[in-house]
Amino acid sequence: MSLRIGQGFDVHAFGPGDHLMLGGVRVPHEYGVVAHSDGDVLLHALTDALLGALALGDIGQWFPPSDPRWADADSSQFVAAAMNAVGEHGYRVNNVDLTLLAEAPKIAPHSAAMRARIAELLDLDLSRVGLKATTTEGLGLVGRREGIAAQAIVLLCH
Repeated sequence: MSLRIGQGFDVHAFGPGDHLMLGGVRVPHEYGVVAHSDGDVLLHALTDALLGALALGDIGQWFPPSDPRWADADSSQFVAAAMNAVGEHGYRVNNVDLTLLAEAPKIAPHSAAMRARIAELLDLDLSRVGLKATTTEGLGLVGRREGIAAQAIVLLCH
């Protein structure tokens, strides 16, 4: 058996808006994010983790913000492209673990929907999708409520 581990990280500043896209789910919030696509930090970190596990670069190389095709794009497209690469290389996702770093919004009311959407995108059983949230105890850009960040780790099996 061949195993590959990938990790990803993404951050976006808050900006005008009334919701965030998190894990493919629309979450009401007092702000949106400044981003070229829909700015879904969880799916961006996941995409980077998938690509990184295969040593295929990062989301910015695959979907450059300078390319108008990706303006306001649904980030599930990025995950789908990365999953296509996973399959083309003979791998499958064994499990994923995601962490949202945010002072707000609270994700508990939305976490079941996020996990379900991520499981669907990765063709995984829900038990293989970990999702949790943490604050930064008032420190840094997240603590000052200037933005939101996410980390992802994936294990691929061949």
